[in-house]
Amino acid sequence: MNDSGIPQEGHNKIPKGWLAFFFGMIVFLVWYIVSYTPAISGWSFYREFEQEMKAGEKATASATADPGKYIGNAGAIAEGKAEYAASCAACHMADASGGIGPNLKGNLKYGSTPDKMFESISLGRPNGMPPFQQQLGNEKAYKLIAFLQSLRK
Repeated sequence: MNDSGIPQEGHNKIPKGWLAFFFGMIVFLVWYIVSYTPAISGWSFYREFEQEMKAGEKATASATADPGKYIGNAGAIAEGKAEYAASCAACHMADASGGIGPNLKGNLKYGSTPDKMFESISLGRPNGMPPFQQQLGNEKAYKLIAFLQSLRK
């Protein structure tokens, strides 16, 4: 009665490789859910991001020890002038008299002290001034401040 000549698939076993893959995926998914679900593990990308940002702020704060250290140094002023021509003159004009950006020879809206100028250069300001910390670094910004202070005197 069962010899109809048609192959029967009813008693074939699943290959062991597929079973291993299936159970491996189950184990992986359980591990992933337990590890990366904030309600279970407490892990949070936002918490890690905030910690990295605080560490970066501390490093920046310690590196900004003396923005006015090159004021009066002729070599630093010359380097600052070259950096100004490359990075700042497009918005503040070649003579720093202002264009798109404000006049840098007069009183500045956010402060004219070396500390405030460094903050404006490195972090930027709302409504137009982009941050230049990554592009310039601290030393070039200090030399740029020395150049701008030489224009103000």
